[in-house]
Amino acid sequence: MIVADRFIFLHLHKSGGTFVNEFLLRFVPEARQVGYHLPRRMAPPEAAQLPALGFVRNPWSYYVSWYSFQARRREPNALFRILSEDGRLDFEHTLANMLDLGASGRLLDAVVAALPPRYLNKGLNVPGFALEPIRASGRGFYSHLYWHMYDGPGVMYVRRTDRLRDELISMLTAVGQPVSAVMRAHVRDAEPSNTSEHKAYTEYYGESLRDLVAERDAQLIERHGFRFGD
Repeated sequence: MIVADRFIFLHLHKSGGTFVNEFLLRFVPEARQVGYHLPRRMAPPEAAQLPALGFVRNPWSYYVSWYSFQARRREPNALFRILSEDGRLDFEHTLANMLDLGASGRLLDAVVAALPPRYLNKGLNVPGFALEPIRASGRGFYSHLYWHMYDGPGVMYVRRTDRLRDELISMLTAVGQPVSAVMRAHVRDAEPSNTSEHKAYTEYYGESLRDLVAERDAQLIERHGFRFGD
């Protein structure tokens, strides 16, 4: 979470947040980092009423990025280890397990128990108690993260990650943050941050898995106008 005088920025996992964090800390003098991947409700009291900014990724793309990043790590996180059976399962079967957490919840107890009991301000930073409400919700994992991070009262600006370079400056302008020509140039030209190496996300999905994401993450997909292949 980045807290500034006019806004807060919420860093939804693998949705362009590292780029935005680095940009804000570099160019907004009073900006400071408060924790890591913290939800809106954990904003400091003095910032609780500020407008909140965030980005959201196409869910089909998110799941590929998450899997690819964890599969390449020497020590993947507990969520990946359980859902992939310690790396033995491929993307299709690992994601099917992930999308099942909010449905049958077959592996949910094991995942909740393996996650930390409190916010640790590193990695995914979702304690077990914060994942527990996915149970019987029917939501996909990414949709659960979205509502976990962004739900709450007050003004909220959420824009699509694939439009980040076009939307970030307009979001800052909307909350009254001065934007210099240097800031505009940085957003336009700087290299991406913290990216995962993988093929086009559409190559990872068969029809049934594609449709399962569409079902589990339907509300988020409709809310932000995502389509498979965007």
